[in-house]
Amino acid sequence: MQEKFTPPFSGELLSKRKKLRRELLESGADFIDKRIAILGGSTTHDIKDALELFLLHHGIRCTFYESEYAQYWQDAMFPNPELEAFRPDIIYIHTSNRNISRYPLLSECAEEVDALLEAEFAKFSGMWDRLRQVYACPVIQNNFEYPFWRLLGNRDAADFHGRVHFLTRLNLRFAQYSQENDSFFINDVNYLSASYGLEQWSDPFYWHMYKYALALPAIPYLAHSVANIIKSLYGKNKKAFALDLDNTLWGGIVGDDGAENLQVGQETSMGQVYSEFQEYIKAHKQLGVILNVVSKNETENAMAGLNRPDMTLKPDDFIMIKANWEPKSQNIIDIAHTLSLLPESFVFVDDNPAEREIVRQQIPNAAVPEIGEQPERYIRAIDRMGYFEVTQLSGDDAARNEMYQQNAARSRAEVSFADYGEYLQSLGMQAEIQAFAPMYLSRIAQLTNKSNQFNLTTRRFTQAEIEAVAQDDRYITLYGKLVDRFGDNGVVSVAIGEILQKPEGSLCDITLWLMSCRVLKRDMEFAMMDELVRQCRMRGITRVVGHYYPTAKNAMVREFYAVQGFTLEREDEHGNRTYILDNLPDYTPRNRYIAVNEEGKQ
Repeated sequence: MQEKFTPPFSGELLSKRKKLRRELLESGADFIDKRIAILGGSTTHDIKDALELFLLHHGIRCTFYESEYAQYWQDAMFPNPELEAFRPDIIYIHTSNRNISRYPLLSECAEEVDALLEAEFAKFSGMWDRLRQVYACPVIQNNFEYPFWRLLGNRDAADFHGRVHFLTRLNLRFAQYSQENDSFFINDVNYLSASYGLEQWSDPFYWHMYKYALALPAIPYLAHSVANIIKSLYGKNKKAFALDLDNTLWGGIVGDDGAENLQVGQETSMGQVYSEFQEYIKAHKQLGVILNVVSKNETENAMAGLNRPDMTLKPDDFIMIKANWEPKSQNIIDIAHTLSLLPESFVFVDDNPAEREIVRQQIPNAAVPEIGEQPERYIRAIDRMGYFEVTQLSGDDAARNEMYQQNAARSRAEVSFADYGEYLQSLGMQAEIQAFAPMYLSRIAQLTNKSNQFNLTTRRFTQAEIEAVAQDDRYITLYGKLVDRFGDNGVVSVAIGEILQKPEGSLCDITLWLMSCRVLKRDMEFAMMDELVRQCRMRGITRVVGHYYPTAKNAMVREFYAVQGFTLEREDEHGNRTYILDNLPDYTPRNRYIAVNEEGKQ
């Protein structure tokens, strides 16, 4: 089914929507459930249907609220009991240049046009401010496609009277608002329409016949873009590349042609194509995307190719290089295990269609783009998919490759110790564990949406929700940073406990507990629990309650609370468990190897 959700999109996405929806719902995916409100400045029904399919494909099952035709502003600005009762997790505002109140007239001076622009922007920004105040959820807003006609011709882009110029300025104001307001995201219709072809995108037939702001065949491209933003917000992005070498990163077969005869570099046009593709792949390291090689090759041949002086990608750019004759699907699984990632977190890039199909069969949820047979089209085939859609970019993202390189060094150091405890002692670990701090709120929200394996309840939080919890005295909040002699792991663990008053005394109900798997089995979970219990004691809390809700991905923490000394209180037929920790005054700290900084103590 993966090919149905890969551009170019066919008409089947809409014509066979019900069949596709049923197949996706019956796929056995581990869905998360969300509520999406669509406030439209035009007809949105088919947009909603297409968006639902893409979100189901990403493992997000949604219920929808749709505004009446062109009632987006009224639904947002005035009391709306139905929308308030719906309690949206995300609001998507689907507007277009058809919703501009008025464009400049040639008779108006620059000051009058400036005032017109400010009035138009205020209409939208006032709406966004109210939505944030009332609903406190992420808002996705289209920017504007260019008009399909230009009164001033080319001058329309430069003259302050021009519609192209007016929309460009308005798009920049939208972008500035997004930069200044977390949880507000631009769906870049300006780029989408240009990529699709503005004449086709803005075909006026669909507006006058159906009041669609874009052509019907373009709707899947719009929905795909919105779905990419939503799946990114909820931690459904891919995390790593698994890259073939021969005829993928370079032209030719290194084992047959020799490293000196590969097509790469600036000497030939095809060599330039492969170098540009390498530049594209390498740029992803800035996002924290992990680069790996899986190649059917002798190791020395692969390294000879990677060590060519004109290679953009060098051996140090990769976390793991698997050059052998094992099945590539198994190599990906081995890399995933070593890096504590899920195999489905990978994007497998290979020019060989047979290899692509094997990986699809063996790792069904991994991304396997159809890059085709023309290297100059590789970038487009990958880029249009939005595998790594950016909604938040933290310092930890930019440093992720370095962190995984450090983890590889830790693994090499581990094998030199006969005793695991001595190895942990040798790391010289120090933790900073304290209440949520403003500088880490973005990273904390990101972790709640990206962590699936070491996540006891799999609760997802937006940054606005994390900010609200951080300011509420009814909660104990903790983040944990871990540093050792190999480097800084960043924020790797998060816990939220709600304080509840009961007749028998107050208790702390742990609603969220998660940790990055890259620090697994290093006592960080014990250090976090020690600090949580200490916080509870300070508040006179006598009992801690923990929950484990099983998913397809978090079986590794099924016994987490038992290991922490909790007692199982109950388990239902679905495997949902509740644990109790009593007698907090008698609690014995379990962390042995991590020094928790004194400034982390509250």
